[in-house]
Amino acid sequence: MSRKPKKGYFVRGQFVAEGSELDLELKRELKGDTDVSRTDLKRESDELQKLGAELLTLRAALFNKLDLPEKLVEALAEAKRITNFEGKRRQMQYVGKLMRKLEDEQVQAILDALEEQRVGSAQDNLRLHLAEQWRDGLIADDAALERWLADHPDTDIQALRALIRQARKDAAAHAAAAKALEAGETPRHGRAYREIFQLVQAALRAADGDDDQDDAADEADAPQA
Repeated sequence: MSRKPKKGYFVRGQFVAEGSELDLELKRELKGDTDVSRTDLKRESDELQKLGAELLTLRAALFNKLDLPEKLVEALAEAKRITNFEGKRRQMQYVGKLMRKLEDEQVQAILDALEEQRVGSAQDNLRLHLAEQWRDGLIADDAALERWLADHPDTDIQALRALIRQARKDAAAHAAAAKALEAGETPRHGRAYREIFQLVQAALRAADGDDDQDDAADEADAPQA
């Protein structure tokens, strides 16, 4: 069975494969970038391969907005499936080769998407800590409920009050938790404790105008071939 010939061209009798470092160097020469060395090209190639690896961590909602070439999408999806170290290394080299064919605008779009994810993750962490503080405050102090209602008047007050009462009952029933903690064990919290957190977190997310609640679930699916 004959092998499919590589795409490329000849320069002074030498075959130049499309997407190769020599191909990129010759194209730069045509543009007048003659000061770019092979070392610079190698560095750029490595950076693009690393950028391809970062694409594997991008949430599906952001990944699907990039409109990347089909071959690159398929190569990234295959890279996620490969568990063998050597196999994954070779696949990522192939991803790097495909990344070098992207236009500057496409590379910038990838960088922007990764930055958007990083900023979003930081906001999520801040919201998580704030929700924990509100949950603990609501259970510990009635004044915290008044402050919460002042900031979030649309809250179902009856449901929240019921959850707070139940959480306090659960805490009283587990008064021995302090001793368990001293013994190196983690005391259990009741369902009301968790539901207060979920209610608070949802309200904080809505207040921030963040309705993209499925991103965490989508992250495991990106990239999609």
